[in-house]
Amino acid sequence: MGRADRMVSALLIMTLGLPLLWAAWAAAMAALDASAWQGLLADSQTLQALGLTLWTGLLASGLSVALAAWLMSHNFPGPAWARLVQALGPMLAVPHAAFAIGLAFLLAPSGWLLRALSPWATGLDAPPPWATTQDPWGLGLVLVLIAKEVPFLLWAAATQLQRADVAQVWTRELLVARSMGYGPRAAWWRVLWPQLWPRLRWPMLAVLAYSLTVVDVALVIGPTTPPTLAVLAWQWLLDADVTVNARGAAAAWLLALLVGAMAGLLWQVPRQPAWRTRWTTGARHAPAHLSMLARAGVVGLAALLCLYLAVMLSLAVGSVAGIWSFPAFWPQTLTTSAWASVWGSLATMGTTLTLALGSALVALLWSVAWLECAPALLIDRLRRLIYLPLVLPPVLWVVGVHGLTLNWGIDATWAGLWLAHTLAAVPYVLIALSPAYTGFDPRFRHVAASLGHGRAVFLWRVKWPLLRAALASAFAVGFAVSVAQYLPTLFVGAGRFATVTTEAVTLASGAQRSLTAAYAWLQWLLPALVFGLAAWLGKPRRY
Repeated sequence: MGRADRMVSALLIMTLGLPLLWAAWAAAMAALDASAWQGLLADSQTLQALGLTLWTGLLASGLSVALAAWLMSHNFPGPAWARLVQALGPMLAVPHAAFAIGLAFLLAPSGWLLRALSPWATGLDAPPPWATTQDPWGLGLVLVLIAKEVPFLLWAAATQLQRADVAQVWTRELLVARSMGYGPRAAWWRVLWPQLWPRLRWPMLAVLAYSLTVVDVALVIGPTTPPTLAVLAWQWLLDADVTVNARGAAAAWLLALLVGAMAGLLWQVPRQPAWRTRWTTGARHAPAHLSMLARAGVVGLAALLCLYLAVMLSLAVGSVAGIWSFPAFWPQTLTTSAWASVWGSLATMGTTLTLALGSALVALLWSVAWLECAPALLIDRLRRLIYLPLVLPPVLWVVGVHGLTLNWGIDATWAGLWLAHTLAAVPYVLIALSPAYTGFDPRFRHVAASLGHGRAVFLWRVKWPLLRAALASAFAVGFAVSVAQYLPTLFVGAGRFATVTTEAVTLASGAQRSLTAAYAWLQWLLPALVFGLAAWLGKPRRY
């Protein structure tokens, strides 16, 4: 590591570490109000909201990890895995809030699913008073979280399995296990899964933290009486009363403690001897329940793809629906008035695009510089600091970022909002880019040096062109993360900046169905276009 690399590493640490630590300090100050904690513990909604949070968060996280593991065990290695990975891009491009809105359109008492069943199954001529969305058990919220987190976990696994060195070694190990009499499912669970689990701990922690602390999705399709603890904290933070605001900050810290406790369990379980024995020893053929679940995983993948198609189709039809009386399956009239209103909101579109492009570009440049210049030991030690926006509850993180922008005098400005979006995008971009960047074959550098080329030529002519697929994909991830930001846009922007996400979530609680669907569709369309462009840029070129 040369002197220039050390200087660049120090500069990178300062540019990212300073705002991260400042925001964390501002959030920590919110936990020192003893009266706020007393008010939180005395509030009658707290205990019920906490129980509902644990139920929905742990159930969604556990089922997401289990389903993702079944799909991987059935498809890797083989051509089916490549097709599965190709299908992840469109699914990942669908923001959580847009998916929740589309699913609500499907499952609502006046939704498409009941309309399809009514003529021949239910005989209903009016929407029934059923709690199919925002149900008190949080099942709608759990379904959205599972449908969104399974593709994320598969994508995180793909970043590991697509590394040539890792894929080749693990494929050979599976072949050796098969030669010893192990069945394909048993070989995968005994050989590959114990090695893959430690590499997925950070993505799984992100899934757990998001499931326990999500706000925008819970506002759309989650329970309301009481809401989850994250929504309750958000409602308190928006209150005009300073005392209630402090109680919201205390609730956010309670969520952080909850996530920390669950993360500790996630880190300790694989270290237990019983866990290692469970996955590395046993019968040479998978138990009957594992084989059955692996087969069910294929059906689950098909069901997941059909669910995404149905959700996006419901948003597309809903965005042009005019008069649509129940139980008609198709709207009686079609209109483009909602889209005309959306395209007329140039300020909203401009804010969304400039924030997403600016934050994704800076996050990508920072990540490339960090992975290129910082030593591996420093990268590993500072990983927890960089991942703070990813693992902290959004309601707590937004309190810290708001305190940061207030102290720096950039609150309610585009610069403050851009900083909040960039800090949120960096961890995801780094996760997306790290496996390919750190797994790059160093022998290419030696060959370039033997031909008399310096580091700059090697980067421009060899390394970055070979990594263009990973670089483009990481940029698309950062773009999608920025588009999906809801809490920072409202809180840090002080309500002065509207994006397609804030408009979609706000309209979801109203009666403007077509306008809500149009904004939700646009919330998906923008990241989908960028993911498509990234896929095109990453294709191998033949000259």
